[in-house]
Amino acid sequence: MASKKTKSKEVSKAAARDGRTATAVRTRSRGRRRLPPITVMPTLFTLGNLIAGFAAVYYASKPIDYSGLLQWSSLTLAGALIFLGMFFDAVDGSVARLTRSSSEIGAQLDSLADMVTFGVAPAFMMLRLVSNYVGSEGTVHILGPMADNTFAKVLWGVAAAYVACTALRLARFNVETPTASVEDHMIFRGLPSPGAAGTVASLIVLHQHYLAAGVAGADEISLAFARWTAFGVPLITLLCACAMVSSIPYIHFVNRYVRGQRNFGYVAGIVIIIVVSAPWFQEVLAVAFTVFALSGPMRLLINHLRRRRMKKSATES
Repeated sequence: MASKKTKSKEVSKAAARDGRTATAVRTRSRGRRRLPPITVMPTLFTLGNLIAGFAAVYYASKPIDYSGLLQWSSLTLAGALIFLGMFFDAVDGSVARLTRSSSEIGAQLDSLADMVTFGVAPAFMMLRLVSNYVGSEGTVHILGPMADNTFAKVLWGVAAAYVACTALRLARFNVETPTASVEDHMIFRGLPSPGAAGTVASLIVLHQHYLAAGVAGADEISLAFARWTAFGVPLITLLCACAMVSSIPYIHFVNRYVRGQRNFGYVAGIVIIIVVSAPWFQEVLAVAFTVFALSGPMRLLINHLRRRRMKKSATES
């Protein structure tokens, strides 16, 4: 009789254990979110952005005197790939909105691609550029934290800070932006990562263009010109990193001035500006991105001065 009671207790314990296990499995299955369908076209453009950033790092790691497509140097080609990634980044959002296929997974994938193209690639380009002018003659290497001089360590720290600020900027953007609609993308809080990457990459491309054109004249002057202009790029990189994590408002240039329907004269004016500036493409590109990077602080300063003037006039009256 006792043996039957013992067996029944064991059966009850096993059933209870199996019940708890089944409940835990059901709870875990309910907690796991189901992956939504992935739209093909926006995803392909986003992955194109990611691959362009990876290719930019690859070509930036080549020797500085590398001559590739169209006889471009390695850094010029890397900069062109960053701008190609920028194009893909702009198109994937437009395609997603046109096809009404915006999704959370697309937004997360877009941030991952931006991290490589607009974070890692520009920082590595800056390191590769300055590395060519630091160290013993004929010994070119990528600057790192284990370098034997303080200047090289500081430059590596600037590149690392830029990458970290890009990650913080992208994470903050994902949290602060409620939807993918155009209305929620008119004003940025902090310098957008494509704008920061475009500023750094365009200045490096301009440096390579001037170096290839020999605008400085004699070899000695040309070397001094290349060296000191290259040493200015890390400062620009650091300022862009600080601007990305700031609260300075920036206008979304494309949504504000390009997107939507415009009259004929407006479109003709844009076309004329593009055609006229084409012979000075590198210079115009660098100036445009630099002006955009400075536009946020300048608008903030102008608004501050305007408020002070209004307050002063109100006090005097």
